[in-house]
Amino acid sequence: MKKILRSSNRKALIALAIGGFGIGMTEFVIMGILPDVAAALNISIPMAGHFIAAYALGVVVGAPLLTTMGSKLHSHRMLLLLMLWFTIFNSLSAFAGNYWTLLVLRFLSGLPHGAFLGIGAVVAGKLSKEGKAARAIATMLAGLTIANVIGVPLGTYFGHNYHWSVAFLIVGIVGILAMAGVYFWMPQMKSSSTGSFAQDMVVFKQPRFWALILLTMIGTGGFFAWYSYIAPLITEVAGHPENVVSYAMVITGFGMIAGNFLGARLAEKYALMDAVLISLIMMVTALIANAFLAEHKLAILVMTFIIGMIGFSLATPLQMAIINASKGSEMIGSSMNHSAFNMGNASGAYFAGLPIAMGYGFTSADFVGAILAGLGVLITCIIILRNNPQLLRQKFRWAAR
Repeated sequence: MKKILRSSNRKALIALAIGGFGIGMTEFVIMGILPDVAAALNISIPMAGHFIAAYALGVVVGAPLLTTMGSKLHSHRMLLLLMLWFTIFNSLSAFAGNYWTLLVLRFLSGLPHGAFLGIGAVVAGKLSKEGKAARAIATMLAGLTIANVIGVPLGTYFGHNYHWSVAFLIVGIVGILAMAGVYFWMPQMKSSSTGSFAQDMVVFKQPRFWALILLTMIGTGGFFAWYSYIAPLITEVAGHPENVVSYAMVITGFGMIAGNFLGARLAEKYALMDAVLISLIMMVTALIANAFLAEHKLAILVMTFIIGMIGFSLATPLQMAIINASKGSEMIGSSMNHSAFNMGNASGAYFAGLPIAMGYGFTSADFVGAILAGLGVLITCIIILRNNPQLLRQKFRWAAR
């Protein structure tokens, strides 16, 4: 009986991973087909970039909104409804004929993103064996990382060679597969919240919760400061031909896959905030190193793997820390983490773009990323010390000696 239960739980995690694959694909494939979309809709590429921002805004708005609205539904039903929403609006995006239609559809497509991954992370933890919650959450998040290796290149290829809309039709098919997985493999689970609306909102009054949200925004912003300008780093700085960028993105994707499970191992071996601290320190070091190695053709490709790995080693420890800080409102807290992740995406790209616009070169993005990750180190240290003031006293005693 236990073997049957474990097998059922594994299938449920696969269903969540398929959903994560679709979410990862739709979030990042637009970057690869942006020129094709711009040409088809007769708009400029910067204007087409608004579709990326619209999706991110949908994630930020939808995570707390949809999670709160569906908090009384059984978790497996809520996941099914979220994936239905995701499938419908991503599929409709393929048929958008003008700028405004696609802009609205990208916003609507982004709404279920954070809620699905946030609720899915809590569900994955409940489906796991004792002490294996980190690996279960990493299994779900593996869908996001695998999307960067398979889904995004596949969607980009079809978008370039056939029509940009094919990429979103593929996302719609993935959404249907995820819905089938949730429907047939996900065990029936209780509602995502057992308290009242007021009790669910208590989490927003907790300083530790907001500190972790701020940490996610700033710390992951360090990774996205680098990732947003990976193409010019490879072509303009290292001197690779443009077709190498696609291969570099795949290498980064493999790094993300490795980092996802590295983060799970760190979360199991160390205290969660210690695991986050280790990853952020490695991120600062790697980004500074990348700035000096970027001119070397082989070194920069190696660094794309390393930085991708370190960047995603943050995901599971941060997700678990947010869940632990949101007792009684785990679904809302977990979903908000994905809102913060997308804000980190936007802020990292924005701040890294400032020195580039001033003429300091594309490697300046690495230094901006290192500063953001360094601020993440500072915030992590403050959280650790507030959680355990004894550490600070011990340091003072040791210094006094």
